[in-house]
Amino acid sequence: MRQQLRLHPDSHSVAVKNIDVEIARPRTGRAELSYIVTGQMSSIRMPAVAANVRSDGLWRHTCFEAFIRASPNVGYYELNFSPSGQWAAYQFSGYRSGMQLANEITEVPIKMRSSPDGCALRASLSLDQFRDLPRDRSWRLGLSAVIEDATGGISYWALAHPSGKPDFHHADCFACEFSPAVTS
Repeated sequence: MRQQLRLHPDSHSVAVKNIDVEIARPRTGRAELSYIVTGQMSSIRMPAVAANVRSDGLWRHTCFEAFIRASPNVGYYELNFSPSGQWAAYQFSGYRSGMQLANEITEVPIKMRSSPDGCALRASLSLDQFRDLPRDRSWRLGLSAVIEDATGGISYWALAHPSGKPDFHHADCFACEFSPAVTS
């Protein structure tokens, strides 16, 4: 399943033309999110390659994100995937509240490919690690990206945007339905 991210109305990007996210189910219990960026890569500030380890503050620079919940008005997970290979996983008990590290998520393999006119980041997720989300009903995904251009400007991309400033945690952003129990 392919989803297109939209640029926030108050954002501007000279480097990026388009961002799509491909959601794949290579086997039971796994999901892969592939963020596909089309644009002028020389105008995007990419973090230096690093070890595939948990790290904080990734969203301050070019970063791809996924928010996952089972139903409105309850807890959710936030995952950050950096082109550096680093990742982060947090759990929230409610809208922007009760944030803590999602320690049950112990690894997020990331693969990055780049060319002058685009890049693709693939993050592989073990669905069993999302212990607080029921597996017998659909989940809602909020897919997003923060892109830093070569001058330090930031653009915000998501499936949907609420009115006002960019807010990937907002309920409107959880715009994609996903079944954890079905393989493709």
